[in-house]
Amino acid sequence: MKLHFALIAALAVLFVAPNARAHCDSYEGPVVKAAQKALESGKVGPVLAWVKPDGEAEVKAAFTKTLTVRKLGPEAKELADRSFFETLVRVHRAGEGAPYTGLKPAGTDFGPALPAADKAIETGSTEAVSKLLVEELKAGLAERFARLKAKKAPGDDVAAGREWVAAYVTFIHYVEGLHQAAKGGAHHEE
Repeated sequence: MKLHFALIAALAVLFVAPNARAHCDSYEGPVVKAAQKALESGKVGPVLAWVKPDGEAEVKAAFTKTLTVRKLGPEAKELADRSFFETLVRVHRAGEGAPYTGLKPAGTDFGPALPAADKAIETGSTEAVSKLLVEELKAGLAERFARLKAKKAPGDDVAAGREWVAAYVTFIHYVEGLHQAAKGGAHHEE
């Protein structure tokens, strides 16, 4: 069971982390969803959890302006909301040390892992996401190992030996990366 969770953690870092960052800057991501709720309730508190303390003042100021401008009509509301979403996501990303590259449209495909992770949070069960991650890990390991096994070990044929070494390095780095991630390697936001 311990290995099972270590494998999941490793996969999360290796395969999900880059997309998770992108997930935060989509219209369907958790940051914009929190912003929508905050604007509807008129309470900024819930979105402040998504930014570092040094970004609070900017987000609060944008929130206040947005609430004021929203009252000017439907077009103004739409523009004000978008501006607030962009500000909030930009400040959130800066707090992660990541660049802001704009909001991703609704329907952006982030692969199967993020929806599975969101579903786990929704349902309170990691069963589906766990199964997905373990299957991905097994497939990745098997693929790299098969490539290595298909090569001729170093010997008199230098070119063939170099192909084996390239496959070996790929396999070993994959295993090493998984191991480091399982031990607590870099995360989205630790």
